[in-house]
This record gives sequence, C-alpha cells and structure tokens, in this order.
Amino acid sequence: MRAHYLQHVSFEGLGSIESWLVNAGYEISNTPLYSSAVFPDIESIDFLVVMGGPMSVNDEAEYPWLAQEKDFIKQAIDLGIPVLGICLGAQLIADTMGGKVFPNTVKEIGWFPITAVNSEASSTFQFPKEIDVFHWHGETFSLPEGAVQIAKSQGCENQAFQLGRNVIGLQFHLETTPVSAQALVTNCRDELVGGEYIQSEAEILAAVKESYTSINSLMTRVLEYLHEAR
Repeated sequence: MRAHYLQHVSFEGLGSIESWLVNAGYEISNTPLYSSAVFPDIESIDFLVVMGGPMSVNDEAEYPWLAQEKDFIKQAIDLGIPVLGICLGAQLIADTMGGKVFPNTVKEIGWFPITAVNSEASSTFQFPKEIDVFHWHGETFSLPEGAVQIAKSQGCENQAFQLGRNVIGLQFHLETTPVSAQALVTNCRDELVGGEYIQSEAEILAAVKESYTSINSLMTRVLEYLHEAR
C-alpha cells in the first residue's frame, strides 16, 4: 500500500500521521509543492493526505500549482481513494468539490474546543462530544454539495466535514506534536497578534503532554476510519 501526502511548506509535515502510516504498512511518498509540483500516477496511491499551509486556495495567481493540486485531489476523490485534508487541505477539498473558501470572522490559533455535529449519525465519523484541539487558520469554507458537517466550534462553524465514506476534511490539526507546534510558532509567530481566539506563543507551547496524546489518539481514529474505507 502507498500513502502520498501533499506538503505546502517545509515546516508542516505529517506529525503523528507518519508513525500511524508506517505501522499500518504503508509506503510513504510526498509532493513538496514548495519546491516541486510533480504528482504521481493517481492510480498508484491508496491513501492521500493533504496538509496545511499559510497560502489560500484562492491564490492560484501566486501559486500556479494550486490548479494542478486541485485536479489531483478531484481525481483521488472520484476514484474512491481515502482522502484526508487538514486545514488548507480541508479547504482545498471543499473548493475542489464546489464549496467556497473565504476569510473567517476571526482567526483561530491555539488550543480551543470543537464540538461534534450529527453525533447520532452512524454513517459518519464520530467525534467526541467536545474536545480541545490545536488550531491555526484564518479562513473557512462553505460545505460542498453532499458533504456532512461533523464538527464545529464557537469561532468557526465548519470545523470538519465528511464527503461520502472516504473523504474527511479537518480545519484543525490533530497531527500536531510538540515539535510541529514549535515549528509553526517559529515560522508563523507574526500571526500571534492577540484576539479572542488567538493564544500567545507561551500559551500554545505550554500545552501538556496529555493534550498532544489526546489529539494524536483522535487522529489515529480518523486514519483507521478512512483506512477501512479502501
């Protein structure tokens, strides 16, 4: 089995996803879009992960490879390949499938709770009723046709959605580790300007080990759910 991930910046890697993929028996490859927009044969992939990044899905003039990336994601979805989108990745899925991506009323950066939506719908992934997760986003999206909302927060209505059995988009970062949180702070600390849903660098990095264990365990559940959709 082969898992492929689309990486938009060097400092946003797979985080906890990598160890799960290795343990599940996947070979891992990636397209580092910040240096090369070379995509593999879509039929050689068994699992696609679309990572986050500071750019917008609407920035095709500045990042021409976005058009190619959207086409690649659409091919994967059409073929029934399990697809997981994280932050920008979720927005790319929404845009690709007909939704709109636009600035949220507030930025969400730091550790804030999400709540489950449609928790009684057995046909969708089941989030905990409420859980604190790690956020770093300023845009949001409308749900594409056929998508089901599965999580929300006070600061952003559409936090997670599912499309069919094999596609999940997450605005938040369940893959975050202490190392990847530090990398985001180091590279994007200019965004830590204060706000109702923006924590300080100290607050972000003060998260205890159990916070990371909690979100990484939930990411494992998401990955297992999508793996079973193959």
